[in-house]
Formats: sequence, C-alpha cells, structure tokens
Amino acid sequence: MRADVYALDAAVRLEGPLLFLKRTIRCGLNEAVEIEDDAGRIRLGRIAALDHDTVTVEVLESTAGLALSDTRVRFLGAPLEFAVGPDMLGRVFDGVGRVIDGGPPVSAARTLRIDGQAINPAARDVPREFIETGVSTIDLMNSLVRGQKLPIFSGSGLPHDQLAIQIAQHARLLKAEQGEFAIVFVAIGVPYDTAERFRLAMESSGALEHTVLFLNLASDSSTQRLLSPRYALTAAEYLAFVEGKHVLVLMTDMTNYCEALREVSASHGEVPSRKGFPGYMYSDLATLYERAGRIKDVSGSVTQVPILTMPSDDITHPIPDLTGYITEGQIVLDRELDRVDVYPPVKVLPSLSRLMKDSTGEGYTHVDHPALANQLYAAYARAVHMRVLASVVGREGLSEIDRLFLDFGARFEQELVQQPAARTLDESMEVGWRLLRMLPNAELHRLSDRQIADHIDTTGDA
Repeated sequence: MRADVYALDAAVRLEGPLLFLKRTIRCGLNEAVEIEDDAGRIRLGRIAALDHDTVTVEVLESTAGLALSDTRVRFLGAPLEFAVGPDMLGRVFDGVGRVIDGGPPVSAARTLRIDGQAINPAARDVPREFIETGVSTIDLMNSLVRGQKLPIFSGSGLPHDQLAIQIAQHARLLKAEQGEFAIVFVAIGVPYDTAERFRLAMESSGALEHTVLFLNLASDSSTQRLLSPRYALTAAEYLAFVEGKHVLVLMTDMTNYCEALREVSASHGEVPSRKGFPGYMYSDLATLYERAGRIKDVSGSVTQVPILTMPSDDITHPIPDLTGYITEGQIVLDRELDRVDVYPPVKVLPSLSRLMKDSTGEGYTHVDHPALANQLYAAYARAVHMRVLASVVGREGLSEIDRLFLDFGARFEQELVQQPAARTLDESMEVGWRLLRMLPNAELHRLSDRQIADHIDTTGDA
C-alpha cells in the first residue's frame, strides 16, 4: 500500500460529490483514496475516471466544508475493501461498511474487494431448493429458489418496505437439513425514520441474529449509495461461499441506486441515454444482479430479492425494464389492490418466477404444488376477464358459471392474496384448495382426477 500524498494545490475543481485533481502520480481506476481537509478530517473516496492530466475522485461522504486549498489526497494503492468475518451476523453497518450499532469492530477473517465479480457461467450450478418467504403469492404462485434473482416491482407509496421486513423476518429454507440460512438486508437511500423502522423490526423479531443489516440514508452522498449494495453483496458472498451459508439478499430501493447512478454520471459529463440514465446502466446493474447464484461443488448460495419503485408506476421505465432482462421473473405490486386495503397487494397475473417449474413439486415442495398454482392462476385469469365483461353487460348478463368465477376472483384476493400474518407453504396450499372448491370439478382443467379426489371432493364449507 502506498503512502503518497498529493501537493496542496492538486485539487483543481469540486462538483457535487466529485473532486478533480491534477494527475501527477501513477494511479489506477477504482483505487481507494483518503482525502484530508485543512481541519484534519479524513474522507474516503475512490478514483472514478482518469485521463491524461486529470484524476476524478468520487468522495463517499459529504463534501461540505471541503476546500480546494489545503486538501491532501493519499492514494492507498488498492481498491475499496471490506473486512468480513462470521461475527458480522447480528450487526448493523452504514452504507460503506462501518459499524453503527455501538458495538466493537467486526473481527476480520478476510478482507475482500467490494467490486467482486459475476459468477463464471461455467462454474454456475442450477438454482434449486425452495425458499419459503411467508408470502402466499410468492411461495405458492411464484416460488423463490436458492440462487435466483427475483425482483419486486413496486410503486411510490406502496407497502414494499413492509413486505421487505416481512420477508426478512420469515424467510427460511423449507428443509432444515439443507444448511444454515442467513439474511443480508441493505436499505439504499432511505429516510432516517425508514432505516430505524427496518432496524427496530429486525431487532424486535429476533431476525437480526441471523441478519447483516446495511443502512444507507437519503442524506448520505450519492456516491456512497452506489457502493452500499456492493458492500452488502461482499458480505453475502463471504457468508455463502466461505462460511457455507445460504444467503438471501434483500435490496431496497434499487430505484434510489439508479437515480444516484444518473446523478454521478451527469457530474462526469457523460452523454445520457433513456430518461437521462447512462447508457451503461444495464451492464452496471448486471454487475450487481449476477453476483447471485450457486457455484458447483460449493455448499453455500446467494439469492437476491431486489426491490424497486417504478416511476409513475411505469413497468416499461428503464429501471424495471433493464432489471427484468437480467433477473428471473418479477413480483408486481398493484395500486388498485392497495386502495382496497389488500396486503400484500401483489398483482398475480403479471408476476412470474421463471425458475419455479424446476424447483417445486415432488422432492422439493409438495407433489401437487405446481398443479395447484397453475389451476389457481387459470381460474383467477378467467375471473379478471369476467370482471371486464361484467362492467359491460352487468352481473346478471353473465352465465351461472361466469358468476362463480367472478365470486372466485373476489375471494382469491381477500383470502389468498390478502394475509394478516405470514403463512407456511402448507397453509397457503390449504387456502388454495379451499378456494377451488367453489368451482365445478368440470372447470378444473389443470388438476388430475387424483388431485380432485384428494383435495376438492372433501367435506367442509367452501
């Protein structure tokens, strides 16, 4: 590690979070630096760009009070690194890996580069094994599996924060013998009260014991916001691929990350692309999302649930659009369901888990799970169609069967989508079977005769 210090006149310009320096020594892209002002305060930064005579440094803390004169920059000769160890579990960090829970520093077992690398495709193992989240519309209808990337598409004001807490508190492996489970939860650019809500919810539920919590505040620098998920993923990779744990990473809100990327890109003077976002946003997001997965002959795994708010509820916006290209499905939250107090307001029809078919059923969850999910989806899709038709011809204009499907749709939303508390997969399946008993057996085209006999032709109220 070098200890070179710039001359006092090295700083030539300061624009937002960027400090521009004269290039007088050899240095590397992404190299970490320490910026010391005339009062002796040290700020952490990294080299973001280099040209013939200028070094661009991203300052990871507020630049308030930082003057061009009397500013010294020390080049550390290595990229930003994070000291990790098994006792990270139960601890709370800020967005750049500093302990903020009042406890002692983490005992470092290793020091890892935060930029990491996407998993080599040749080394990847197929994502398998069901992860139970406690949310029926995910567990039953769009199952999450170990090694998957399954984003949640939300909107401003929708209860995605509450859903993130619920998943973090209740997520578990269905079979205990599959190994140890851990959570890495990173809040990106959130208000202080939201960050406190996350912390208190995890502490009060006891879930913090197997969680590493990162809290990046809205008041923190935009450059710090770009690094928060990288510190979190570095912790997840250590726990997964060194400690052998199965790690679920929750990242909220990725829209704040992308907005910070746009802000910093504009500060660099880069030519914008769609909606003002940089043209490389797809590849930048891929460097985060592709750090999830399983590695052959390695026991641990990293599973990601990124959460993002769609600007103006527009699913074609670049942030959800590019995220959808990289990940393996999406869970979509619905404003109309939220307006009628359905929680969690998951819009079932556009939601999808592309890996569900390979990780549910016999040997994974329940032998009848895939058929039940398919039948519920088909019945609900028909119910939604009947709603449109009823808005034209009225309820009385529908056939008796169509009215049954119309009623099925309402109960599906109120009894399966709506859930006052977390459910196990078995409990979610029982709700699903009960709802299907509303419909004639002849309409259950996705179920076998055996499944109908076992689960539908039973006594009890529908």
